[in-house]
Amino acid sequence: MFSQEAGQSPRVKLIEALEVLQRPVKDNASQVKIFLAVGFMPLHLQTFLGAELRALFPEERIDIEVGVFGDLCGSVERLKPFEMDSIAVVVEWSDLDARLGVRSLGGWRPEHLTDIVESAARTKDRLERGLKALSERAPVVVCMPTLPLPPMFWTRPAQAGSAMLQLQLVVASLAESLSQSNGLRIVNSQLLNETSAPSERYDLKSDVMTGFPYCLRHASAVGKSLADLVRNPSPKKGLITDLDDTLWAGIVGEDGVDGISWDLNSHTHMHGLFQQVLASLAGAGILVAVASKNDPAIVDRAFERTDLLLTRASIFPLEIHWSRKSESVQRILKTWNVSADSVVFVDDNPMEIAEVKGAFPEMECILFPKNNYQGIWDLFKHLRVLFGKPCLTDEDTIRLHSVRESGAWRDIDLSSGSSSDDFLRASDASVVFDSTQSWGDLRAFELINKTNQFNLNGKRFTETAWRAFFSEPAAFLLTVSYKDKFGPLGKIAAIVGKAHGRTLCVNSWVMSCRAFSRRIEHQCLKYLFENFEVQEIAFDYEPTLRNGPLQTFFEELNGNTPTEGFTLSKGKFEANVPLLFHRVEGIVRV
Repeated sequence: MFSQEAGQSPRVKLIEALEVLQRPVKDNASQVKIFLAVGFMPLHLQTFLGAELRALFPEERIDIEVGVFGDLCGSVERLKPFEMDSIAVVVEWSDLDARLGVRSLGGWRPEHLTDIVESAARTKDRLERGLKALSERAPVVVCMPTLPLPPMFWTRPAQAGSAMLQLQLVVASLAESLSQSNGLRIVNSQLLNETSAPSERYDLKSDVMTGFPYCLRHASAVGKSLADLVRNPSPKKGLITDLDDTLWAGIVGEDGVDGISWDLNSHTHMHGLFQQVLASLAGAGILVAVASKNDPAIVDRAFERTDLLLTRASIFPLEIHWSRKSESVQRILKTWNVSADSVVFVDDNPMEIAEVKGAFPEMECILFPKNNYQGIWDLFKHLRVLFGKPCLTDEDTIRLHSVRESGAWRDIDLSSGSSSDDFLRASDASVVFDSTQSWGDLRAFELINKTNQFNLNGKRFTETAWRAFFSEPAAFLLTVSYKDKFGPLGKIAAIVGKAHGRTLCVNSWVMSCRAFSRRIEHQCLKYLFENFEVQEIAFDYEPTLRNGPLQTFFEELNGNTPTEGFTLSKGKFEANVPLLFHRVEGIVRV
């Protein structure tokens, strides 16, 4: 059911890949430029990678450049990354030392092994430096060696000798070090093992005759793995789950609180694993809610059981009643203030799945395959595809709390009336402005590429464009964190622009919907005017179908509907800004 996303898709045949590459694109199609750095002849790997990228970016023109044959380190070091949208690097054993391949003769004597290991370690250090430098300017995807080491060791094949293990340690050390860098993503070798059997990867004849070492099926699998990481889609934001025969086995209203189960002895262990997966997602900042047709009192007692792996504290909200599931989903979306296409719905009842899907066609609705062990396991892997993120931020750890807390603000008006002033004054709020971060601030990048309602123009950055923007000395990034007596919201706003003397241009400005109604946007403008010492700010403003809150904000400040290229004077701002009660802390001067 989830084979494509879970990494179990049938590999593309070469003729199919060529047909995909021949599909026409519009003359004015934008170009996606990829650099493929490999030490061997790229041949069919380049074809499969191009086809997979065309499938992922069907409206764009894919342009793949390749490095120099036999010189992986040199290709990495010579590359000008700003010219590329992404860089794909495939490392094989012969790139670490030529004697680890078959195209170089004279290096398999026992006395050579120590030198080979030491040489591989030196090359590893060189590659590490080069790849980390590249990742400062463009996103880099790396596939570590996938082919078997040659039969060059004096131990029997069944025994792993010291030299072999040292070489594997060199590679593992390289992969772990690279994985710590924001701009680097490493292909998951475990997933690749599922899609390409290790014993069916190497084509010795092709390696010797042409310099291309992969069997076609393996080249297809590697191409897909690289393309999936180049794409790097934004994760879903929330999951809504049913309870009976989904979160637990049994019908709590009929079987009673003690009659539901999720354990080995009851042969319902897969439901316990589902709870464990959801608890892991919640811990990573994914919102988890419940939509169940049930008696609220009985469900309350069920959540008092201490053996639940997904506790009530990790769930918000719980919609427990006998109305339609789509009504529950609607209320949950409103509470979270997220769109349906960012949410996944899971239920064991096909009728409920169909009802919710009919109401929210853009939402992914998944049937929980109860009593199907492999089906549930595939579901777990699919959820990791949908919700996986390259790293966790501080905001991920407080997201659920901030969503709960935002309910206290939901009905507060943006006006400066006395009731709003009293509420805001009593909230004991503080904002922290930080201008020390640049392209490496993943939270700011995420905010700009995911926020819609308070968004200056709806424009998104590619990873490469984000890095390139901050290569200019005049560019700045200002982030805003917020907390009040209800708790912290974390980093909730980002402003990107360029300062040229007395001229300040704001190219992007976004703020999380969780921060609405707190006059944080007013405090942002006050900071910009005062700290850049300008009398006017030019905004790269464009109206979109979804940025109504920002349009309204500008109308209230300027007295008329903003137009593209809108500017705001300091005098106009000061004449219309409401009272601000925040403590401004931790300002880092630009």
